[in-house]
Amino acid sequence: MKWLLRLLIALVVFYGAYQYAVTQMGGVLWAIVLPLIAEACLLAIFIGEIKGFKLHPMAYAGGLLGTILGLIIGSLFGYVLIGINESGIYLFILINSMFAYLGYSVGISWGKEIASLPAFRQKAKVEGVRMKLLDTSVIIDGRIADICEAGFIDGTLIAPQFILNELQHIADSSDPLKRARGRRGLDILNKLQKSPQVKIEVMELDFPKVKEVDSKLIALAREIGADILTNDFNLNKIAQIQGVNVLNINQLANAVKPIVLPGETMTVTVTRQGKERGQGVAYLDDGTMVVVEQGESLMNQAADVVVTSILQTPAGRMIFAAIKNHAA
Repeated sequence: MKWLLRLLIALVVFYGAYQYAVTQMGGVLWAIVLPLIAEACLLAIFIGEIKGFKLHPMAYAGGLLGTILGLIIGSLFGYVLIGINESGIYLFILINSMFAYLGYSVGISWGKEIASLPAFRQKAKVEGVRMKLLDTSVIIDGRIADICEAGFIDGTLIAPQFILNELQHIADSSDPLKRARGRRGLDILNKLQKSPQVKIEVMELDFPKVKEVDSKLIALAREIGADILTNDFNLNKIAQIQGVNVLNINQLANAVKPIVLPGETMTVTVTRQGKERGQGVAYLDDGTMVVVEQGESLMNQAADVVVTSILQTPAGRMIFAAIKNHAA
């Protein structure tokens, strides 16, 4: 219904501009130019209403130029029909509307292609800090709020509407655990909005043809030239394959963990059994797992251990140690 109303308004404006040009201004030139100007302005208003000005400016420039070119071509074809009979003016309006829409579609596609060229992306990097898209996992995780307060993240954080929808869906889940995670994510967003360190915005640009949320996020990052903030390992890999820069919170956490070398002594508390017989597992304050050989007998006790080796994995760092007296 909305599209039909917009089309009706466009036809009325075009016909009114044409009649005014013919009766008041005279001449064939004005009969073509004035309706073109009126339709171009009207189209700009419609674009702003529908898209919310979320595309790259080059896409809108291409759409506007494409519309004007389509109207010019349509006018050249339709002008021949004006003098045929009384219905010639209606064919003229119909042909112009068709060519205007075709020109807009082609023009906005060309504008997107031009905006994706490396020259434009490089310019965006030089002019200011790149925007950062928030993933659902990094919002629920919560560490992003502390990182922003510490001043390690600057620029604008973007919360896409489809991410907010997913977060709301999780918060409304019948599963108590999922519901708690979703509400935690909403609380983190509220905390970020109140933080003076960062600016957070909601972007409604969506990709209806793309079903998966992660794929939507990657498509949006490529569309606006933004980075993705996440702690999802799979999303990290897929985004990098498609040329999108990713800021992984887990990688940052691993990078700032204290460095422990083999042979160093530390005090840990064994909290549970390990996978192998006799092993005990402890955790450092930053969450790093410490596997203690022959530590099962020291369950829930503090023990001095000696680091024997360190294993770095994509999920984090794992430390292997032996009880100090046994190591000696």
